[in-house]
Amino acid sequence: MTTTNEHQQTHHHSHADAGSYAPEHTPRLQWAKLAPEVYKAVTALEIASKKGLDPALVELVKLRASQLNHCAFCIDMHAKDAIAAGESVERIVLLGAWEESRHFYTEKELAAIELTEAVTVLTDGFVPDEVYEKAARHFEERELTQLIAVIATINVWNRFGVTTRMVPGHYTPGMYKS
Repeated sequence: MTTTNEHQQTHHHSHADAGSYAPEHTPRLQWAKLAPEVYKAVTALEIASKKGLDPALVELVKLRASQLNHCAFCIDMHAKDAIAAGESVERIVLLGAWEESRHFYTEKELAAIELTEAVTVLTDGFVPDEVYEKAARHFEERELTQLIAVIATINVWNRFGVTTRMVPGHYTPGMYKS
């Protein structure tokens, strides 16, 4: 793991007056080390949930849920994984405003992104019928079930990441094999 200074030196910023960076926060606790059985179980859920789904779609879903949950660690990880898998920076950057940039995504991706938001936020305690039905038109039942599992799983990771204050910036693609 690199130190804050080493990490900052690896990035070239184009700020006119970059100044010094804010100090990196520390995690509250190392949950994966303290509860290895839970970590292994969530990892197994992660592996099982992705089966049969397009890896690019999976990364978009994980990234969007992580944005909604403000999980900086997972945003960093899944943006890097998406880029490593060939995703465009443009689509990654615009994902936070997908409603205004729909033309960058397929109808199937948009249905998955919308379902991701509904399942992640659970507005008024449920997923609206129209959101579910749109996803059901684009995904076969088995694939839809897997997609829901991916959304649920990234929300589990996000809740650990946010609550324990996992530190973003140190992840490199392939760091965790799953």
